[in-house]
Amino acid sequence: MLAVVAIVFASCGGADRAHQLKVLNWADYINPEVKANFEKWYFDQTGEKVELVYETFDINETALTKIEVGHEDYDVFCPSEYIIERMLKKDLLIPIQKDLIADSIFYFDNISSFVLNKFQQMAPTADVQVSDYTVGYMWGTTGFIYNPQFVNRNDLLSWAAVLNPKFENRILMKDAFRDVYSVLVLYAFRNELEAGTVNRDELVRNITKPRVEAVKHILLEAKKQICGWEVDFGKEEMTKGKAWLNLSWSGDAQFAIEEAAEMGVLLDYIVPQEGSNVWFDGWVIPKYAKNVKAATYFIDYMCKAENALANMDEIGYVSCAGGTKAAEAILAAQNDEEEWPETVDASYFFGEEPISVEGELVDPHALHLNPVYYADKSIIDRCALMHDAGESQEMLLEMWNEIKLAR
Repeated sequence: MLAVVAIVFASCGGADRAHQLKVLNWADYINPEVKANFEKWYFDQTGEKVELVYETFDINETALTKIEVGHEDYDVFCPSEYIIERMLKKDLLIPIQKDLIADSIFYFDNISSFVLNKFQQMAPTADVQVSDYTVGYMWGTTGFIYNPQFVNRNDLLSWAAVLNPKFENRILMKDAFRDVYSVLVLYAFRNELEAGTVNRDELVRNITKPRVEAVKHILLEAKKQICGWEVDFGKEEMTKGKAWLNLSWSGDAQFAIEEAAEMGVLLDYIVPQEGSNVWFDGWVIPKYAKNVKAATYFIDYMCKAENALANMDEIGYVSCAGGTKAAEAILAAQNDEEEWPETVDASYFFGEEPISVEGELVDPHALHLNPVYYADKSIIDRCALMHDAGESQEMLLEMWNEIKLAR
């Protein structure tokens, strides 16, 4: 009953907010034309005018503080998976009102079942259906961007590469303690993984002092190899050859590969054999939203196959769209035997059944796709989802600060 009251109140805010949609998204994380076309699309669907007020952020926690502490009335927010999990735990989300969308334009079902299943792992309790509160936007893996001119791919088959003296002062580390911890803990406990005494999901989810200490020890040993901690400048440093390796996200890798190619520099991407994290960003409607109707339409609009494609092409990340209706359009644009001669098993994302693409059936187990965009199933099977660190967050932060200050 309280949720219903909250929704009604949010939908009936001040007169100006009834025709205004406030969106908070990552910087450089949308195709400008897709953003610009929303107001007209919304009017065409509803007969109502809406003004899109679009703001950006660069750190999950800073954006969350605006909502949780500042009670700012954003209607749509695009945080990462562990923040979505935290917001669910703290009752900071409103259910997405999908019944407001007409069947003729219902695009929510374009989302891959792989994404839906991963999102459900964020549920704080068994009775919470996560898909009622969030819709996937982009996803990817964490690995190494590298320059083959200086680095042999065989030297990157393990996360042990961060300890390799060949790369002294040549490795950039992503300044994101959860992401780095979540992959290096898999390396630290590789023997236990091989013996089957622990699995990747449990290793990443349960943050303990011995595990944090093990990762800290690896990072302290790796300090001689690390030439910088970056959030965004790593792509440029790799292109200039100042760094040879960058522990980074697959979307940044694709962006860097394309940018470097324009300058005649070859870069590549690899996920080490111990495994990695598979990460997601998703759309949510925060608790203090004032325009739930427009928010719901905006999220649905972002699920349109053509918008998913436009956003992918613009930002270099991979859309969560991959359901039955979207698969044909996505694959028609991405499946290219000449560009990608080796096949990728993407059945985990597009489903097990053959897919009709431009009148021909294609096997989702053997698709000619960009392997940076769509990692092979053998890689995804070795990936785990990051979770909210909860009370362990301070322990991770202390470890991270100690590493960065160490000489």
